[in-house]
Amino acid sequence: MKFAIKIPDKFSFRTRLFLVMISMLFISGLLILGTTTIQYESQKESYHTGRLFRKEAQIQRHIDHLVSKNSLFNQPKSVWKKFDLDFEKINKIHNIEYSLFNIDGSPLFIYHSPLKVIANEYSIDSDILNKIQNSDDGKYLEEYNSDIDKFQASYHILKDEFDRQYAILFFPYFEDISFSENELNSFLENLYQIYILLLIGVMFIAYFLSKYVTRSLEEIRMRMGQTGLQKNNKKIYLKNATREIDSLVNSYNKMIDDLAESAEKLAKTEREQAWQEMARQVAHEIKNPLTPMRLTIQSFHRRYDDNDPDNREKLNSFSKLLIQQIDTMSEVAEAFSNFATLPKTNKKESDLVEVTEMALNIFERENIVFSSNKAHIYHQLDKTQWTRVITNLIQNALQSIFKNKIPQIGVQLFSDVNETTITIVDNGNGISDELRDKIFEPKFTTKTAGMGLGLGIVKNIIDYHNGKISYMSTPQKGTTFTIILPK
Repeated sequence: MKFAIKIPDKFSFRTRLFLVMISMLFISGLLILGTTTIQYESQKESYHTGRLFRKEAQIQRHIDHLVSKNSLFNQPKSVWKKFDLDFEKINKIHNIEYSLFNIDGSPLFIYHSPLKVIANEYSIDSDILNKIQNSDDGKYLEEYNSDIDKFQASYHILKDEFDRQYAILFFPYFEDISFSENELNSFLENLYQIYILLLIGVMFIAYFLSKYVTRSLEEIRMRMGQTGLQKNNKKIYLKNATREIDSLVNSYNKMIDDLAESAEKLAKTEREQAWQEMARQVAHEIKNPLTPMRLTIQSFHRRYDDNDPDNREKLNSFSKLLIQQIDTMSEVAEAFSNFATLPKTNKKESDLVEVTEMALNIFERENIVFSSNKAHIYHQLDKTQWTRVITNLIQNALQSIFKNKIPQIGVQLFSDVNETTITIVDNGNGISDELRDKIFEPKFTTKTAGMGLGLGIVKNIIDYHNGKISYMSTPQKGTTFTIILPK
């Protein structure tokens, strides 16, 4: 059997955030350990070098004192040998071992020497002598790192009070690193323990922090996955969100508003297209039989015997009734046909005041008050369609008023530089809140008569004139329609 481990193509943001936080702690720990080790080595080297020079200076001062006291400058080796005990006391006093050589490298006192010096008959090698002489301050440090000898040694030219060279001091320095190593190991052990505890703590913190940070993103992801054009999309509201998350939520909520608006426009367009198609079909189906029906009835009427008074009366009554029904069918067809052919406009420069007054003249003017802030207001209008807008709105206003109530309708035009506002106010029954979103839909009506296309036609005409129509209504008190036409 074969087992395959599926590796995800992409890690989640939460996983990445968790790994980044752990990686940062791990890297910072390595940097701390590395920096601590480097700093320790640097301090250790500085400490031992300073200690070597301090010890060497103490021995030098002691030797200078003996040389000055016993006048040993430029004295042969036999004279120096007389003071072996004095120079040997330096070892006991300072708890060190050293050697002293002549300027030419030959031994004066040998208390400790490296193997190289011993192999060279206890004399300093010429290469080392050259290095000592060529140094700026007469000092030279040599590292001895063989299987037997592992120490650092200093060669230093000694001078008297008159700056005259009289000897070379060899001072070996053995580093006692056991204490410092134990101290370093103890420090690193404590640091490892603290680091492990810190790592465990940060892992818990990183887990819950990444969960908290990505909770908002997960909520947004789930909501976006559930979003659809024909779904009941809900907005997101988060508390204590960061600025970036809040900006993302606001963008999502705006997208929901735009999506709802687009869905509404799409639904409206689909409804209008459906009604337009239906209007064309109804107009076609109704108009076809109207003409032959009228011709048949008129022909029958002419050929009928006029001598029979009863039959004539019956015939006249029948004809009038039939023609009346035909006219009603024609009006229905005309209403649907008008709704279907509204986009065909014929705009011309027209006086809005004049056209509106002409439309109002077909009604009883004692119930209508008309006013305008200017005598003439010119717009690009289709006069026929604008007349239809005014008559539809006035007729709806009159029909919304109870029969026992005196109609009071006000029509006002107000024009400024950019646009003209037309308001139509009535004292009718008003529009209920549950019907607000359906007023301008085709085929919708609250009346027992009519096609329900009036306000739909009005809305389309206003749209074709690049205008806007809205209304405010108070039940039992009246309604105000507002039309805004740009210039």
